[in-house]
Amino acid sequence: MSEFLDLEAQDGIRMAWNVIPGTKQDAINCVVPVSAIFTPLKPNPAIPVLPYAPLRCRMCRSILNPFSVVDFVAKIWVCPFCFQRNHFPQHYYTISENNLPAELFPQFTTVEYASTAETGPVVPPVFLFVVDTCMIEEEIGYLKSALAQAIELLPDQSLVGFITFGTYVQVHELGFGLLPKSYVFKGTKEVTKEQILDQMSFFAGKTKPTTGVIAGARDGLSTGSIARFLLPASECEFVLNSVIEELQRDPWPVPADKRSSRCTGVALSVAASLLGVCVPGSGARIMAFVGGPSTEGPGSIVSKSLSEPIRSHKDLNKGSAPLYNKAVKFYEDISKQLVNQGHVLDLFACALDQVGVAEMKVAVERTGGIVVLAESFGHSVFKDSLRRIFQSSDNDLDLSFNGIFEINCSKDVKIQGIIGPCTSLEKKSPLSSDTIVGQGNTSAWKMCGLDRKTSLCLIFDIAKKDGSDSIGQSANDQFYFQFLTYYQHHEGQMRLRATTLSRKWVAGSGGVQELIAGFDQEAAAAVMARLVSFKMEAEVQSLFCWM
Repeated sequence: MSEFLDLEAQDGIRMAWNVIPGTKQDAINCVVPVSAIFTPLKPNPAIPVLPYAPLRCRMCRSILNPFSVVDFVAKIWVCPFCFQRNHFPQHYYTISENNLPAELFPQFTTVEYASTAETGPVVPPVFLFVVDTCMIEEEIGYLKSALAQAIELLPDQSLVGFITFGTYVQVHELGFGLLPKSYVFKGTKEVTKEQILDQMSFFAGKTKPTTGVIAGARDGLSTGSIARFLLPASECEFVLNSVIEELQRDPWPVPADKRSSRCTGVALSVAASLLGVCVPGSGARIMAFVGGPSTEGPGSIVSKSLSEPIRSHKDLNKGSAPLYNKAVKFYEDISKQLVNQGHVLDLFACALDQVGVAEMKVAVERTGGIVVLAESFGHSVFKDSLRRIFQSSDNDLDLSFNGIFEINCSKDVKIQGIIGPCTSLEKKSPLSSDTIVGQGNTSAWKMCGLDRKTSLCLIFDIAKKDGSDSIGQSANDQFYFQFLTYYQHHEGQMRLRATTLSRKWVAGSGGVQELIAGFDQEAAAAVMARLVSFKMEAEVQSLFCWM
């Protein structure tokens, strides 16, 4: 086991079974599934960053790795996954046993590629703050102080936007610093991208295109129009601090027997649409600061009347929460929009009462966002959590964006799914198992937000039913995984991290001792904990419910 534990620091993976059961029945007898806990961006200073594009197998699209068989004379490499013979391109023709590229070194089972030709231009990260103003003055004061500190920690090149909401939604135009200016939307109905384009004057003085997609600078939207609402932190610091300093409680009166009119759902809809218009496909985070339940428009969880109590665990279990299913459907639609755009939703819910996390959590989970729950915006849990998002131990932004995670593996193993902060891209392939756990039925997943500690629980299915001719009985009894993580680095450029692993097959009763020797109890406990948590929420909702 020690050799596999040493590899965790190098490759960021722990497997419950480091020796793989060779048949389906052997895997069933093991009880704990063939699985892994994988941290895609685990820090490792020894990982080389290669300034060129990866070399791929023409059959299965896996990447050249240390387990590839190389014929240095014929300049051919054999893929360990599909055994396809591939010719090296012209720029690899100096390759020899004494002149290897980094990806063929045995110790470099994990490498990163940062080819500008393949990844495109550098794009700064985007942070869109969405702030609730339906709170008492004391809470607004705490929040203003925390936001001002967060603005100081933002990287200078990152783009920043600001939205406030209460009875109405206000999108602040930070690019107009002469006087405060904002666009106001009703809190009673959802706002689409088309309405954003029309009502926020993105085509003022110009003719709006009649056909095609209109989103971002590449699709015809001028950089000047985008810069009115999303500006580099270094350029809009004064204006943004002025807006934060002048934040006041929502001015609309609230009767004594009513709740505040809070249109949380519409505010998040406006934020998602604004990012979809300005920076689609680029790393961005919506950071929502909510101080109470949504009572206005789509996504509401309770009416304004104080005589109606907020739904409880029992109400959700009995199906007697009339607004719950409609709100969940609304936030599911927002989550799909955010995933398509590659954007993240973070939720900071600080209130003594419920704020509707049960309804909103689907959008947070599928985009890889963060949920922080506290009693007050003055609580240390909130302030410390907000600070740690922007400031890691090495004083660097510990966030990555807009990722895609793919798996390739040897024959006779299929992928049941992933439990973690990701969404299936529905890329059906021969690797997909009929049994689905978590986000399954695919070999590729979207990870809108991830950091150095983001971990995924991968569940595999042994497809081999007969051990007589299994790979485990052949001369080469090795099994291979390859994990590919495409992501936007916090500095702006796109990168690809490739991790390739090898494990051994064993089949039959003779391999029991080898299975036991390769069993990782800690990894198995983590896998089973995730499986139990997932099943409690998905299958026995009466026992597990977020409030």
